[in-house]
Formats: sequence, C-alpha cells, structure tokens
Amino acid sequence: MRALRVLLIVVVILGGLFVIADRVALNFAENEAADRVRTSEGLHKNPDVSIKGFPFLTQLAGGRFDDIAIRIDDYDLAPADGNSSAERSQPMRIDRLTAEMHGVAFSGDYSSATADRADGTAHISYPELLKAAQIKPVDVAPGLTAKVVGLSDGGNGKVKVDVEATVLGRKLPRPIAVMSSVKVSGETLSVVAEGLPRLAVPAGEKEVRSVTDFSEQLAGLPAGLKLDKIEAVSDGVDISVKGTHVRLAG
Repeated sequence: MRALRVLLIVVVILGGLFVIADRVALNFAENEAADRVRTSEGLHKNPDVSIKGFPFLTQLAGGRFDDIAIRIDDYDLAPADGNSSAERSQPMRIDRLTAEMHGVAFSGDYSSATADRADGTAHISYPELLKAAQIKPVDVAPGLTAKVVGLSDGGNGKVKVDVEATVLGRKLPRPIAVMSSVKVSGETLSVVAEGLPRLAVPAGEKEVRSVTDFSEQLAGLPAGLKLDKIEAVSDGVDISVKGTHVRLAG
C-alpha cells in the first residue's frame, strides 16, 4: 500500500508538472502567434489569440491546432480605390474583428499558418460607416443641395440616414430622416434608401439617390475571409464573415 501511495503521489506530481509545462508553452505560442499576425497584417498592436484544446503540447507536436480564436481591434481596411461613393484619404476602420479558426496548420516557427475554415464577425461603427457617405453638399436640383450628416440605428435592422438639405441658400431646420437597408455583395457593403425623402422642390430619383445611397469596398480582410451577411445594430453594423483556407500569417 505504501508503494502504491508513493506511485500515486509521483503520478500526481508529474501530471501537475505536465499541466504547468503545457500552459507555459501555450502562453508562449499564443504570444508568438499574435506577434506574427500583427506583422503579417500590419496591425497597430498585437491581436488577442487564444489556442483552444488540451493538451496543447500534443497539438503542437502534430503541427496542427483544432481551434484558434482571434480578436483584432481597430483593423484598417485597404484605402478606397475609387469605387467608393465618397472621396477621402483615410481608410475605413473595422472596430472589432473576431474569428474562430478551425483546423489550423502551422510551420514550426509560426511564420505561416492557414486555417481550413473560419467564421466570425466584423463590427463597423456608424461614425466609421459615415466615411463612405456623401458628406459634401451635392446639387440635387436647381436651388437644392443636400448631404448626409449622420447615421444611426433605425430599428428593425434598418439604418437611419440623416440628410441635411439647403433650399435657395436656406438650410432646412432639421435633417430629413431616410430609412435604409444594408446589404453585402462580394466585397461591397451598400446602404440603400427604401423610399425617397420628400423634398421642398422636385428632384429626380437618380439625383436624390446620389446622396442617400452609398457603398464601400471592404477590401483588405485577412486572405480567405469573405463577407457573408450584414445586420444593423444599435451602434453600427455587424458583418458575418467566413472563409476557407484562411491565411493567418505568412
């Protein structure tokens, strides 16, 4: 019995040491992976990287992780290439990009890593989305100019677009609210008015929509991630992303 107790104690100690070694190695790998992703994506700071599964060391030995969760804050998209509705010098920023990477194969020095598939969410705030709108006055009709001055949650999955109009040099006392739908197609996010606002003077639909409707190319996501669905929420829009053979680094 004494020998059995000694054996059990040794097993417990060795098991504890293995767990400690496993967690230390995991922490090092997460930090190293975060640094590699930051360098590869040109980020301002390291993202949050969490490698799932236990034990970590057996996954490491196999050169493949089951699941990795990544969160990137303040992710700058590629600058507008002329396909945007608005002219600007600053790229649009994704406030928060979270993704679950599944089946991640990696090199020994973590210089390259690719996930079999991934899914997640990109969040863009209304102030950031406003960068894509026409915020300079546009001649909509003789004596009438208009521009977008704000975006907010319109309820029921809609975006409320506030349009400021000036008639014969006099600005209307309050912005005109336009309820709009949001959608994604390919790499393009679009905001489209569901009905044209009633203006003080007659104006053509094309001219009005040159102000109320706008789109943005969301180029520059990590290679392999694609836009899927979009939903307007209280503080911006949430875009579902998914992809296969998604490159994390290298």
